[in-house]
Amino acid sequence: MRYRILGGTGIEVSTHCLGTMMFGAVGNPDHEECVRIIHAALDHGINFVDTADMYSAGESETIVGKALKGRRDEVVLATKVHFQMGEGRNRSGNSRRWIVRAVEDSLRRLDTDWIDLYQVHRPDRGTDVEETLSVLGDLVRAGKIRAFGCSTFPAEEIVEAHHVAERRALPRFRTEQPPYSILARGIESSVLPVARRYGMGVLTWSPLASGFLSGKYRLGSAVDMTSGRAALTPARFDPAIPGNIAKLEAVEQLVELSDSIGCTLPELAVAFPLAHPAVTSVITGPRTMEQLEALLKGVGLVLDDATLDRIDEIVEPGRNLYHPDGAWRSPALADLAQRRRAPADRSAG
Repeated sequence: MRYRILGGTGIEVSTHCLGTMMFGAVGNPDHEECVRIIHAALDHGINFVDTADMYSAGESETIVGKALKGRRDEVVLATKVHFQMGEGRNRSGNSRRWIVRAVEDSLRRLDTDWIDLYQVHRPDRGTDVEETLSVLGDLVRAGKIRAFGCSTFPAEEIVEAHHVAERRALPRFRTEQPPYSILARGIESSVLPVARRYGMGVLTWSPLASGFLSGKYRLGSAVDMTSGRAALTPARFDPAIPGNIAKLEAVEQLVELSDSIGCTLPELAVAFPLAHPAVTSVITGPRTMEQLEALLKGVGLVLDDATLDRIDEIVEPGRNLYHPDGAWRSPALADLAQRRRAPADRSAG
């Protein structure tokens, strides 16, 4: 297992991180098996565990807390805040009011006195980033968190946050957690260069591209749209949609490539992000012990230039074959009022 320094924090983390999004009701409801998966990952040399308060409505954090009893000092523990938690208003977002409450809830579920990396899960256009940075700095000084970062922020939001931190003498985001895979390379154009410029750690998620690089989905094979990820996000898997055909065509070429170098498609997929100089660690989110064991087999795989050149031919650098973030869309795109003038104001005359 290789290790790297996390975004100038002095914290050394494994290049493969265990993500626990699939632990709990949404994925694997068997707490004891999930605990065994975490222990197996730690025994294999992984020292970095990533979760979030919203994963299975807090259940994932509870599972992680159970697993780390007696082993807390071995682990760099990360969690996140932003998404709606429970009923009612003011139970989401990046405000001081919510973050102060949410961090206490996460500490309780995780059964720990501190969080090593606390991440803002998505941008919040309703909260000034100055307020968010200010409260996160207070949590560091209070000893509740050791460092903080952002997750799936556009490059311009990262730049703005660093600008505000410098202007207001506030602590800054130390890490970014973006989606990154062979099929979703959009962050290579701006997010990764910006992260390098600011010396941020980068923890990438979804290396298997929502399962398309697992080997389960192949061109010409039927897709079960009634279960699993296909049932949750059918637009990503429906073979009648042209964009999904493009993904499947790329998968066929990647299977041929992985066969030629003697590895599996998932091993190729997980090794790919680590070749980028901006990436610190790759988050893998197994649901079962079998999936973890399959991923661990590829931990030592290093891709040579010829393999990376062939990947560039299959999916050109900086290109997304699908939109990788289904949980958040920029208001600049989602809000028609931000993209279209009022009819009376559209005239050029």
